[in-house]
Amino acid sequence: MNPFHYRSGRLFAEDVDLTRLAEQAGTPLYVYSSAALENNYRAIAQAFSPDTLIAYSVKANGNLAVLKTLGRLGAGADVVSAGELKKALAANIPADKIVFSGVGKTRAEMRFGLTAGIRQFNVESEPELEALNAVAVELGLRARVAVRINPDVDARTHAKITTGTAEAKFGIPWSRAKDVYARAAALAGIEIVGVDVHIGSQVTELGPFEEAFRRVAELVTALRADGHAIVSADLGGGLGVPYKPGDPPPALHAYGEIVTRTMRGLGLALIVEPGRLIAANAGVLLARVLYAKQGESRRFLIIDAGMNDLLRPALYDAYHEILPVAEPAAGAPVARYDVVGPICETTDLFGRDRVLPEMKSNDLVAIMTAGAYGAVMSSAYNARPPAAEILVHGQAWSTIRARISDDELIGLDHLPPWLAR
Repeated sequence: MNPFHYRSGRLFAEDVDLTRLAEQAGTPLYVYSSAALENNYRAIAQAFSPDTLIAYSVKANGNLAVLKTLGRLGAGADVVSAGELKKALAANIPADKIVFSGVGKTRAEMRFGLTAGIRQFNVESEPELEALNAVAVELGLRARVAVRINPDVDARTHAKITTGTAEAKFGIPWSRAKDVYARAAALAGIEIVGVDVHIGSQVTELGPFEEAFRRVAELVTALRADGHAIVSADLGGGLGVPYKPGDPPPALHAYGEIVTRTMRGLGLALIVEPGRLIAANAGVLLARVLYAKQGESRRFLIIDAGMNDLLRPALYDAYHEILPVAEPAAGAPVARYDVVGPICETTDLFGRDRVLPEMKSNDLVAIMTAGAYGAVMSSAYNARPPAAEILVHGQAWSTIRARISDDELIGLDHLPPWLAR
């Protein structure tokens, strides 16, 4: 379903008119659809067996309202920091549905996860394993652990979001897997429960998933032969979503069939970690045109959202469709624009050579498929407060992250005594 649609010549989010919303809440503005979040979660859940844990990847969009929406449907959480863990717990996601991933867990974060009673830690290095054991022993607890194995599988996605090749910082090399599990079994504070794998993000080909999952199945069999009680497999996330018009939808059923086929007969409790797949098309970034500028050979559409609000195009050369909020009439004149923001960086570019109706100051545009890795990656670069966030539910809408003022942003700075006069 597409919650963002034209109605009576204006773009709506569910039953909320985005033109009116921009007038009331200002721009730049993230707008999320409750219906899209819920429908995406249900579609993923239907692709897997009912006992599969859908551990939503909080890093994709960690707003508390988003987490609560998904938690009410039964979602767990995949977290990579104490802050994300606190958010998941605050959203009433049960601790036994939370997995803690990430290559740089601190001892304080380990302590917090252990005392909270999370489902498992996905351990990514041997030093981390030793540190987690020490913290668990100190607390008189045992840490439930799955070791993240790097299967050396090329996900054939953008180099900056590939995580499963041999040179990636993530996980433990395939060649070290059995030795690491043997070491884990000898540690008093560690309880081995599973195997973890994640090969990358925005993966649009299914072949790499099947290759990685087959390697996981082989490893589970080998580890059990060594006497380890492997009861679960965390298969990560990463299935890509369409960003460009005409891109095919996510192959959820085929993906689910690969999981079923590769894990068949192993009797494992399964965990998957979708993030982008749930949140991406559930959100847009609403922005207002500041100026339409004619350059020497290019036309620029300068909007009030910047790369501090949505970093993906600058960081990954990522494509986001850009739509006018006012629906153009049939046959209306069009122009080619470079859609840019106000940041003092050449990389502050949302789209090059985009065909749009001729636009002028104060017109509105919507940057589509911005619900994942948008607001969570935002910053206050150029002393620009990040965009506010809104959640829509039918005809209702609510501010779920307020826009801070310039003065509030400046107020976060504190002068030392020798400069405070």
